[in-house]
Amino acid sequence: MNLPIVYHPDYVAPIPEGHRFPMPKFRQLYQFLLADGVATPEQFHTPNSPPKAWIELVHTPEYVQAYYEGTLDPKAQRRIGLPWSPALVTRTCTAVGGTILTAQLALQHGLACNTAGGTHHAFPSYGSGFCIFNDLAISARVLQQLGLAQKILIVDLDVHQGDGTAFIFQNDASVFTFSMHCEVNFPGTKQKSDLDVPLPAGMDDDAYLQTLAQYLPDLLCEFQPDLVLYDAGVDTHVSDRLGKLALSDRGIFRREMQVLSNCVAAGYPVACVIGGGYGNDLDALIYRHSLLHRAANQVYRQLRL
Repeated sequence: MNLPIVYHPDYVAPIPEGHRFPMPKFRQLYQFLLADGVATPEQFHTPNSPPKAWIELVHTPEYVQAYYEGTLDPKAQRRIGLPWSPALVTRTCTAVGGTILTAQLALQHGLACNTAGGTHHAFPSYGSGFCIFNDLAISARVLQQLGLAQKILIVDLDVHQGDGTAFIFQNDASVFTFSMHCEVNFPGTKQKSDLDVPLPAGMDDDAYLQTLAQYLPDLLCEFQPDLVLYDAGVDTHVSDRLGKLALSDRGIFRREMQVLSNCVAAGYPVACVIGGGYGNDLDALIYRHSLLHRAANQVYRQLRL
């Protein structure tokens, strides 16, 4: 079997022209992976929307219901940063289902990738920073409830701190949150992860990868998770307009190889989501997101040898 990849064919929602959130990237990433020979059609798995009760393992019923119905107050909607629509509700729930399915496939096969996910700014009672429901947190809770995994490590290498995820698990020893992010970037008020590694603006490939190497192997050895949830945000790239770090395409690929190789070699299953990435050149952005899947394919082939 080839590397499992999760994608929903209808994973798109209408966004007003000129809106800065690059929603089309999800479908175009899927198309690019096929066109460039990174993946074949049989590798893709289609998720379902999860039961509302699963979302409410993390989010308050009042917030979930208000978002489903489109009755959030204007301030709460502005904090999310996306215009509400029924199609966006469907997309949001499917995204959560996608990460849950990715995690289940990772437990079965050792490694799996999503073509979306990483909504780590969502808190239990509100959304923030383009994030509505926290797919990483919900997936962790669902796997625990189903008895599929108990100790879960969240490795968040998006350029922004995973503040919502850190808050959700702040008093829970069964889920370890590791966030390596740009210190002088959103969110302005940071939460306390189990391990935060704030980075200076402008950090380049070698310094970044050396820093990651100081923490990840020891963390895996000490925590010994049943599953790793990996948020592979590419807003660490030098060209990202919401970033402030200075990684190159090659640096991001090396990062993905470093994370996945460390986890797989140690015997820890990894479920990957693409995280953030923002740029005016959509083709370049999609290529950067594809680096996760390229690295995962390479590591998966080695895993199967």
